[in-house]
Amino acid sequence: MTGGTVWNVGGGRVLGPSPFFIAGIVNVTPDSFYDGGRHASPEQAVQHGLKLAREGADILDVGGESTRPFAPEVSVDEELARVIPVIRSLAQELGPDGPVLSVDTSKAPVARAALEAGALMVNDVSACCFDPGLAEVLAEHQPGYVLMHSQGRPGDMQKDPCYQDVVAEILAFFEERLEFLARAGLLRSRVVLDPGIGFGKTLEHNLAILAGIEKFLVLGRPLYLGLSNKSLWGKLLDLPPDGRQTATQVATALMAARGVAVHRVHEVELTRQTLALVRAVAG
Repeated sequence: MTGGTVWNVGGGRVLGPSPFFIAGIVNVTPDSFYDGGRHASPEQAVQHGLKLAREGADILDVGGESTRPFAPEVSVDEELARVIPVIRSLAQELGPDGPVLSVDTSKAPVARAALEAGALMVNDVSACCFDPGLAEVLAEHQPGYVLMHSQGRPGDMQKDPCYQDVVAEILAFFEERLEFLARAGLLRSRVVLDPGIGFGKTLEHNLAILAGIEKFLVLGRPLYLGLSNKSLWGKLLDLPPDGRQTATQVATALMAARGVAVHRVHEVELTRQTLALVRAVAG
């Protein structure tokens, strides 16, 4: 477990030092795998974000396009209409000292508009591979950036994922993408690394990543994980989406004790308790 992670997210904000950060999920979508449609209107999404803030979220990650396997793509205009009113309202409600607002997008126009509306972070499943213009937005605004690995796009990533050595290949991917971002002009201090659990991986691949999670720390950047209620718990333990909370919390505790700093979750209050316990026991 790390003693004190610091993440410079730009805009005069620095998260930490702290061993852990919680990113609360605010899905403004009708079709996300776990809570699609529950907070689909901007008003519902804002209220949900405020609730997660009260529960102790350090980050609110607002997304307007589902990235579940086989999800259809959403147009730029539709994604803007979903997320920008939510980010703008949350920024006004929470103020400059509230949770850091993050936009979950791979589209340059959406990222730019979100950063101008009050977001300080971009969570990108594509590692700047889907929209070449995104790297320019990152270099201009210098936000916090979640560099995530995915094999393919959400629409096809689970058709036949294949690796010789999944951990080694993701590590090499991170090295290449960090160099790309540095050349593009994004400060390394802005970047955290997400191996992309469930994004172009089988159950065996996901478990191998979790078993070898410490290997990614060699790159010197904090690790960010999204394990919350995902299908690997269904496959491993035969659990429906609404029955995976215990598995999520156990896995979160195990990963936190092994050095993962940022945990992207649906249940913020439960995760806050889990991480407090890890901190108390692991020191």
